[in-house]
Amino acid sequence: MRSILVFLLLLSVRAATRLFFRLHEDWIPTKPAEMADRTRVVAILNHTSLYEPLIAGYASTALLWRFARHGVLPVAEKTMRRPIGMFFRFLVRHAVTVTRHRDATWEKVLTSIDDRALVVILPEGRMKRRTGLDSSGRPMTVRTGIADILEALPDGRMLTVYSGGLHHIQSPGELMPRLFQPILCRFEMIDIARYKREVVEARPELGFSAAVVADLTERRDRLCPTDLQPPPVPEED
Repeated sequence: MRSILVFLLLLSVRAATRLFFRLHEDWIPTKPAEMADRTRVVAILNHTSLYEPLIAGYASTALLWRFARHGVLPVAEKTMRRPIGMFFRFLVRHAVTVTRHRDATWEKVLTSIDDRALVVILPEGRMKRRTGLDSSGRPMTVRTGIADILEALPDGRMLTVYSGGLHHIQSPGELMPRLFQPILCRFEMIDIARYKREVVEARPELGFSAAVVADLTERRDRLCPTDLQPPPVPEED
């Protein structure tokens, strides 16, 4: 019953996103026939807003159904203490509250990853402010948690979302979103087993976790579509 309620909420978020915002997407190299097939991780890079559930507007029905039944979402303790934390509790099958330390809360995330889990993670672990830095004034970096998750998965696919950012819709500290704005995302479907081999081969001196951090940071900086403009509206004859 809970899975059905979560699924209906996800469908509502997708419908509202498509109604009130303008979605523009780009795929590397091409969009797969089905986003849900063998997908075990959804990694959203360039974390800028608590309104990133709007990215569900791009998702297929099958992917939302899998997330409703088997989704695992690590959510920062700070976020869960806010009123919006209640929304995140109902948005996913398993919302796991985590601290900023490698403690028992992170172990709970890892033990929640069974052979059917679909993990959605924001690898940077905190939000970028309009300054381009985090709330403490530090550069945005990818954390090692994503490497822990990939290490726990022998196969499957990772849907990597390179977000164009949502500061123009809602910035940290703002309450209400600005409607009818464009949302720009670039997507890449990555085979996990092959990625794990190649990322170590490319940076053997770093070790697995540091190599994943370096690779995803480079991909974020190169592929997030901060310069991607929405396609022009065709002129009427």
